Amino acid sequence: MTSLRRNIPLLYAFSFLQMTLFPMAVITLFWKDHIGLSLSQILLLQSIFAVAMVVMEYPSGYISDRVGYRTALTFASILGILGWGVYTTASSFQDVLIAEILLGISTSFISGTDSALLYESLKGTGEEPAYARYEGRSTGFGQTGEAAGALFAGVLYARYPLLPFILQVGVWVLALLLTRGLTEPQREQRHPGGHLKEALASARYVFIENRRLRVTILLSIVLGISSFYPVWLIQPYMRDAGVPIASFGPIWAGANLTVAIFAVLSHRVRERLGERGMILLLVVLVGGGYLGLGWTAGTWGFLFYYLLTAMRGMRGPFLLHVAQAEIPSANRAGMLSLQSLCFRLLFAITGPLVGMYADTCGVGKTFQLLFIAFLLVLPPLVYLFLKNRHITVPLLFIFLFSEIWSTFFFHISKLMI
Repeated sequence: MTSLRRNIPLLYAFSFLQMTLFPMAVITLFWKDHIGLSLSQILLLQSIFAVAMVVMEYPSGYISDRVGYRTALTFASILGILGWGVYTTASSFQDVLIAEILLGISTSFISGTDSALLYESLKGTGEEPAYARYEGRSTGFGQTGEAAGALFAGVLYARYPLLPFILQVGVWVLALLLTRGLTEPQREQRHPGGHLKEALASARYVFIENRRLRVTILLSIVLGISSFYPVWLIQPYMRDAGVPIASFGPIWAGANLTVAIFAVLSHRVRERLGERGMILLLVVLVGGGYLGLGWTAGTWGFLFYYLLTAMRGMRGPFLLHVAQAEIPSANRAGMLSLQSLCFRLLFAITGPLVGMYADTCGVGKTFQLLFIAFLLVLPPLVYLFLKNRHITVPLLFIFLFSEIWSTFFFHISKLMI
């Protein structure tokens, strides 16, 4: 039990290192200015990254359940070193593509595995009911790491464009050393049978048999992708608005600190508002963020991005806890990876289209289009989530909620004509 308890701070540290992404705050500029990529190529690149994760997402989670969580995280760290190492010599789209594929596979081995190891470690120490609080702290450490990496990113990039990437290799060397101290928890044994049969059974459980898990995953995916598009669009948005490049690092750090703070507070907000209030708050933050980004011009317009990062922070611990409670121990990492697989697949399909629209019509217009898209998709998913959680949704509330969004849609459509 003592060794399992030690996993928790080690996972916090791993999350911090994993998210200490020195290049992230300036990587879009690196791609555009030093590699010569367009926004459509950048979104295509991220779609290929997503495809690499889609291909490996569920297999990596399944492998993690079989070979052990510590082994999977060790392998992911090695791939991280190789991927960022390729970046230090990249000079073309093909070079960046190789690096992104390596990093995509690395991320797929982490996705689901870290959360599964945290949950099983807490289960082994009798602290399973407090999972949301610990997951929030883990997210908080991760986003604090990203904020720390981004804080001086603009200055490092201005001094020597490859310096952020060189530092990133060192970060993953530290992560590799850290994984050696993790302890593998005792878990339920898998069901006997072939690997393919078991993998299909897991997928059937997630997408067909467990309706509450299915709806939870769908809502989590849509909320997650609503905060993911701006990650790749906010840098050109800020440059077009006249934000100095030297400010990109602190602004990116502020965004990640916002994620960290609201991730840590997520369980408290859930206790105060309840599940219904929590979900509605997340939807309002998405709407407010895109509304501000799409229709507010000027140097300070990027602040509306912080509404989306606040939503991102609260969403993760809350919906992960809901999903974890529905997943059997023997296949935990694999089933969590299925959620990430669907997320990456959705981005792989839509990302290039969003990038092409941004190249053609501008980033501001793209945020307007995304505002309308999420305005249409989120309310039905919220209703299904609350219904399957056996939370009463008064008819008057449904009517008012739909009327508010319909009114918004009507007025915004008139503005765009």
